[in-house]
Amino acid sequence: MTQVLLRVDGEVQRPLTLNFEDLAAIPEQFPDVGRVVAGRKGDAVPLEALMILAGAKPSASYLTLHATRDDFHASVPLSAVRVAGLLVYRLDGQSLPEKSGGPIRFLVPEAAVCQCAEVDECANVKYVDRIELTATRGYDNRPVDDKAHAELHARKAK
Repeated sequence: MTQVLLRVDGEVQRPLTLNFEDLAAIPEQFPDVGRVVAGRKGDAVPLEALMILAGAKPSASYLTLHATRDDFHASVPLSAVRVAGLLVYRLDGQSLPEKSGGPIRFLVPEAAVCQCAEVDECANVKYVDRIELTATRGYDNRPVDDKAHAELHARKAK
């Protein structure tokens, strides 16, 4: 069995457990995210395609991105990212490497500067392995001020 890259659960009709082949088989693909996010590379699946596949319930108001690798979690209004959100999973035909934020890197083109809006640069989450849809805001440990933000990036640089 191929390694599970992503689980989608919570307020969905059909919880998903997806591997690389499952993601590649989704008809709606977004090749070359560098076209919309400068400096980024890779192929993605639009978040909207996953929401349709999982059957997001009308009660799903928040999307919580979980990155177990570094215990990072971000919860954002689903309506703010549903259409624009991209799940980068492939680079040069292979699974997105960890050094590029793999197995899944969530990108929101043109996200606001960190902590200036509910959807900010810190909502562009690396190492995503679970997406949880909830009726209310989920667990979120993004930095809340400039000092905490600097400390987070200093830890990740080590």
